[in-house]
Amino acid sequence: MSNKDRQHTKLMTDEKKWLQQITEGDQNALNLLFNHYSSKVYNTTISYTKNAEDAEELVQDIFVTIFETAHKFRFDSSVSTWIYRITINKSLDFLRKKNSKKRLGIFTSIYKKDSSEIIIEPVDFVHPGVKMENIEDAKLLFRVIDQLSENQKTAFILAQIEELSQKETAEIMDITRKSVESLVQRAKANLRIALENYYPGRGNSSKNTSR
Repeated sequence: MSNKDRQHTKLMTDEKKWLQQITEGDQNALNLLFNHYSSKVYNTTISYTKNAEDAEELVQDIFVTIFETAHKFRFDSSVSTWIYRITINKSLDFLRKKNSKKRLGIFTSIYKKDSSEIIIEPVDFVHPGVKMENIEDAKLLFRVIDQLSENQKTAFILAQIEELSQKETAEIMDITRKSVESLVQRAKANLRIALENYYPGRGNSSKNTSR
């Protein structure tokens, strides 16, 4: 067994022990799980929220949910897959609520007064996985990523921004690897079109924006 395989096996053993301890109300076990996964959870939530404060609040909410529902986990998937699923569901719920509030105030928050011109909300955050030289292109990408369907958005974030494998992405989304590949390709095509519409000549901005 390689050193990498031994480390993976040890992590799986530790995670199982942590979850068992969490079900018994062990706060220290939750801290250990938090220390291992919080950065990954944050990176994913901020890809959806595009706001550091919202992402941080979601991270806290997600680990509270993990603490409260650990007893329901049956180890029919990896702990990592389970945590990513909670993260995605919480992030999508956040966006749905946010978009619902926007629709209620559509004439003041989306359209300029006495104008039908659509305002594109600024995106000033910097994703932790984006290289400095790609920040401007990343800002363009995140301005249009919300136009994707939920499944396309999730597949793109997991596979392209978080750089998870198709296998990991498929397990998290509970779909086939072929479906992941199709969703990512459609997402890329839609992003190119959106980027080209908003910024002529910058349709290839979605390339090389992640780590």
